[in-house]
Amino acid sequence: MTPVIAFGEALVDMLSNKLGGQAVEQETFTPYAGGAPANVAVACARLGLPSHFVGMLGQDSFGDFLHDELATHGVRLDHVKRTSEARTALAFVSRDEDGERRFDFYRPPAADLLFRPEHAGPELFAQPAIFHLCSNSLTDAGIADTSFVLASRARAAGSLVSVDANLRHNLWPNQQVDVSLVTRLLDNADILKLSQEEVEALTDGQQESDWLQARLQAGVRLIVLTDGPGTIRALVRKQSGETRTVSITPPVVKAIDTTAGGDAFIGGFLSSLSEAGVDAALLRDWCEEESHLQAALERAAACGAFAVTRPGAYAALPTQEDLTAMQ
Repeated sequence: MTPVIAFGEALVDMLSNKLGGQAVEQETFTPYAGGAPANVAVACARLGLPSHFVGMLGQDSFGDFLHDELATHGVRLDHVKRTSEARTALAFVSRDEDGERRFDFYRPPAADLLFRPEHAGPELFAQPAIFHLCSNSLTDAGIADTSFVLASRARAAGSLVSVDANLRHNLWPNQQVDVSLVTRLLDNADILKLSQEEVEALTDGQQESDWLQARLQAGVRLIVLTDGPGTIRALVRKQSGETRTVSITPPVVKAIDTTAGGDAFIGGFLSSLSEAGVDAALLRDWCEEESHLQAALERAAACGAFAVTRPGAYAALPTQEDLTAMQ
């Protein structure tokens, strides 16, 4: 199996007990371990894969909480650093009646923003891996530079680079996403995951089809597009230069908390690649087989569907036994 290495933020989601406009005697918030790349690391570990998290945690009780939760779920923590220079980030999460969430982030400052290239030793990419990250590690200049350095190192070592746009507008200065910086990261990916809403935010006046083709022309091999409960599409740049589209319909479920849905999805998708031993050198041939892609999308969709029916992030991610029970 190809190891999965997820880089970026781990934070604590403070999940409200209030759902939509329902009346509660007192609104309270329950801490759940989270953070998009950390969620992906846990998703892969819970499916039995060799999974690593790379990042910085605060030397505080919330940092201890995240470290213990990651370890409990089987994530390898050799490349996790601790700091007393900033605290672990928090996100207060409110939900509407359909489980859709709103985040209020307490970041920056935060420990995860302080990870630097020198914190990642040469052994990180000693063997080809699947290196996963997202745009949340672009919101500050220092961590943005680190993200690009590590992606470059991963590619040089023969690792496959996976990027989930995972746009969180209120993490950015003045709540304005730097579209050019995010696009630069997307174009460094072999595999790119986007929601339909994110595509609309990033196209910047371009036609969607033209914008997606530009990403493929920049070198992205595979783009996976989700649309909540709607159709999931995968666009593949074939060896012939043509683009093939594969579509599936996700399972119908009643969502109660969508916090980890997208992370469960990409974790499930990467698990199929990991189990097949795919790295950067083998991705092209893997993508040529439509049956591989179809099966990976169906597994990813099942993971996402399972996660949104449960509260929290790590705790909501499925095991292989959970997926088998869904069939």
